[in-house]
Amino acid sequence: MTNPDAHAAAAPAPAPAPGDRYERGLAALRQVTGTERPAVLDSLAEVAPDLARFTIEFGYGDIWSRPGLTPRQRQLATIAALAALGNAAPQLGVHIGGALNVGCTRREIVEVFILTSVYAGFPAALNALAAAREVFATRPPAAPDDDVTVRQESPADRYERGLEALREVDGPGGVEVVRSLDDLAPDLGRYLIEYVFGDVYTRSGLDLATRELAVVAMCTAMGTAAPQLRLHIGAFLRAGGTRTEVIEIMTQMAGYAGFPAALNGITAARTVFDTRDASPDPA
Repeated sequence: MTNPDAHAAAAPAPAPAPGDRYERGLAALRQVTGTERPAVLDSLAEVAPDLARFTIEFGYGDIWSRPGLTPRQRQLATIAALAALGNAAPQLGVHIGGALNVGCTRREIVEVFILTSVYAGFPAALNALAAAREVFATRPPAAPDDDVTVRQESPADRYERGLEALREVDGPGGVEVVRSLDDLAPDLGRYLIEYVFGDVYTRSGLDLATRELAVVAMCTAMGTAAPQLRLHIGAFLRAGGTRTEVIEIMTQMAGYAGFPAALNGITAARTVFDTRDASPDPA
């Protein structure tokens, strides 16, 4: 069977056309912040003006302006990564506002942070939600139906529902991870099925491809979960994501988690791509 995401989608997106990196970056940063003069220009003016310039030229002129991901995808990946890292509260607040500015909904942002509880822990999720509350308080909802307080009751069949979702998301690899815990921590395997997949993954508010995009960004940024990153790169591809989008997520992470994290993410992606190319049935 031909690999559906190979060939045309396999090559990285080309760099933006030559031009004024600073002006291009400033235009992108204005789109994110919604302001004519972004605060980073003044906050660094007396201490490190070159860092402000690098932020604009590299972070936004080079990276953010690349094709391959939509502005909405870039902002969801960024807030997922910053929430998981847990060490950049001011920047997380800025990018929550940026996510709203490029068309993300409050509900989508909240769902990303609920997902953070799985991959970075409850403290990281609670801190991210506190940051979101502060931003939301300063902004009216974009639409009357953008309700962040939707309450979804846990289904009675959490285990069976979670097992079905696990198979859909991670395929045989996820089930094997759970089985590997049977002789040591079977309850942890059950919690993984019931909470991660029965409760969180089956929530509405994010489609599966967007959920996996956020998870790939989190695992890349944290840099401590290579096996899980490989699983979720595969899950993202199965959910309809492309190799180009995977590479763009890693490139985006260079600006928010550093080049080592991005390079390690690319290594994980290469492993997944090679495995799929060698498989007669990549699904």
